[in-house]
Formats: sequence, structure tokens, C-alpha cells
Amino acid sequence: MNPTHMAERDASVPLPASATTCDLELLIPAYNEERRLAPTVTALAEQLRTLPLTAALRVIDNGSSDRTAECVDRLAASGIPVTVTGCSRRGKGAAVARGMVTTRARWAGFCDADLATPAAAIGDALALLQDGWQVVLGSRRCAGARMPVRQPALRRLGGAGFRLLTRRLSGPVTDTQCGFKFFEAEAARRVFADIRTTGFAFDLEVIARARVFGLTLTEFPVVWSDQEGSSFRPFADGRRVAGELWRLHRTLPRPVPAGEAA
Repeated sequence: MNPTHMAERDASVPLPASATTCDLELLIPAYNEERRLAPTVTALAEQLRTLPLTAALRVIDNGSSDRTAECVDRLAASGIPVTVTGCSRRGKGAAVARGMVTTRARWAGFCDADLATPAAAIGDALALLQDGWQVVLGSRRCAGARMPVRQPALRRLGGAGFRLLTRRLSGPVTDTQCGFKFFEAEAARRVFADIRTTGFAFDLEVIARARVFGLTLTEFPVVWSDQEGSSFRPFADGRRVAGELWRLHRTLPRPVPAGEAA
């Protein structure tokens, strides 16, 4: 599994174990995803039903102008509760943070609405959470990962540059941007309580904060396929991403590398 050890908790008072509503809550940030949401929720629910735990799905509707919320209301995944929470603050990072700070599960994770990482990978993440890891990151780049459908060349080039510029914050993490991340709930509330970045670089801030707080963190390999419909525009969004990186480098303290595995 290629563990990458690193070792917070936050502003809100932690829920006692007796107050948890399920073992695992999976969040799906969604903006105008009415066309892709139904098959994604169905696939996730089917996978969750195979696991020996109680689970729930929650869609975080990030100010959609289509029928995303109505679509969720129509989804009756047998045995798996499916709910929707609104988030008026724009940006995927804001949507994920909204879900994480309000979760009442023992563990919480998020995945993208396009399901670029297959639902079967949930089992691998859960095994690591049960082993005691506080932050579990799906990775397209660590040993054992596969990418059957790769990103376009321009996106790959931009990703290489991003990784080069962010190494101080990401440390030994091989893939900060894979949208398949899981957390022990108390650790999640600590990390996400003060997330400032809501755009493309929010995953990096999450990882950097986890490292600053000394949380135990590991990556695991996933099978990932590029999906059509990405909202990221390399040229139009590049300046905004550069601004996010500049702010993170200025405001986040340098993570302490003690205890991290190579």
C-alpha cells in the first residue's frame, strides 16, 4: 500500500462516539451534475452495500442551476441513505469543507461526481482507516496505480509544473489532486475548519494542513481514468491557481518532516 507517514483537530467540539450516525459518510461535491449524478450514486451505493459497516451518501450541491438537487431527491439507493446539502459558497473546496465539518460519521470521504476512480477503491481506503490512519489519499502516481485513460497532454504538462511548485507543501505525497480522499472524522473537522482555498489548489491545502498538524497520512494506489466534462481550463484558470499557490506558500507554516516516510 505504500504508506507515507506524517501526524489536527479543530474549532468545533468533537462529537462523542455515541452521536455518530454511521460508520462512513461519502460526500460528492456537485455543480450542475444532473446528468452524471444518478449512475455515480448508484455505483457508490452498490459498493457501500458490500462493506461490513453502516454508510451514507451525501451530495453537496454547490449552487447548481440545473436539477442536481431534484435528481438527488429521486435517488432511492436501497439500504444506503442519500441526502443533499446546499453550499452557496462557490468552489469544490468550499463544498467539500461544508460536508466535512458537518459530518456525523466515524469516517468521511469525498469523491468526484464523474467517478474517475471506481467505487471499488472504497474498500482499500476503508481498510487503511480501520488500521488507524487519519488521512487516506487515493493516488494515481504511487506504486501500483494505473491510468487507463490519461489526461490530455496540456493537462499533464500543467500537472507536472504544479507538482514542481508545490513540493514544499506536499512533501512525499505523490498525488495531491486525485479526488478520492478519506479521513477520520475528528481529523477532517480539524483540517477543514479553516480551509481558505476553494478552487483547484484546495486539495493541496488539505494535505499541507494535515502535515502541519502532524496527522498520520498515507496514500494508496487507484485505477483512474480521465473523464470528459472537466470544468478546469488551463489557460483561463492558470492565473487563479498561481494566486492560490502564492497565498498558500505565504500563509501556511512549513510542515515538520519528522516521522515522514520517504
